[in-house]
Amino acid sequence: MASSPQQLQLFIRLPEVRQKVGMSKSHIYNLMGLGEFPAQIKISQKISVWVASEIDDWVEEKIKQRDEEGAAQ
Repeated sequence: MASSPQQLQLFIRLPEVRQKVGMSKSHIYNLMGLGEFPAQIKISQKISVWVASEIDDWVEEKIKQRDEEGAAQ
């Protein structure tokens, strides 16, 4: 069985998440609480990170939803 190459997963901190999605910290945490935004990973008592590819996928999904809604109108 051939093994497939794994994609390198990168962690990003909240300031970079905010920059990528253009939202405030409180809005990000509200969406997380609703299950509508990728969950953070607690890597220590004081440090939380997000998986960069999950944030990128979330952004792509929002763009796809917009495009589908625009086509339906």
